Amino acid sequence: MLMSRATRLALLVAAVLVLASCAAGPNDVVQAGADQAGFWLGLWHGIIAPITFLISLFTDGVNVYEVHNNGNWYDFGFVLGLSMAFGGSAKSGSAAARRGKSRADAS
Repeated sequence: MLMSRATRLALLVAAVLVLASCAAGPNDVVQAGADQAGFWLGLWHGIIAPITFLISLFTDGVNVYEVHNNGNWYDFGFVLGLSMAFGGSAKSGSAAARRGKSRADAS
């Protein structure tokens, strides 16, 4: 059963609206001249994010993400730190290779 052109258009518009609502907006909390977190602090916050998340569940004064940041460099550091905290993709590939090799040796 094929969808009508109007149904496809309505689904496309709905998908665009949903995706657009996820777009990041300007950081209104940042004040000019205030100390802003940069790349290195973003990296550190990304590394400790799992622990910070657990603490933030029980404490109102702890946030996972620093809103007083300098933008893209903080974001890059944060994401890089998160990938370091969760092991990245390199470890999973090497573990799979070791498992495959040990199975081949056992046969």
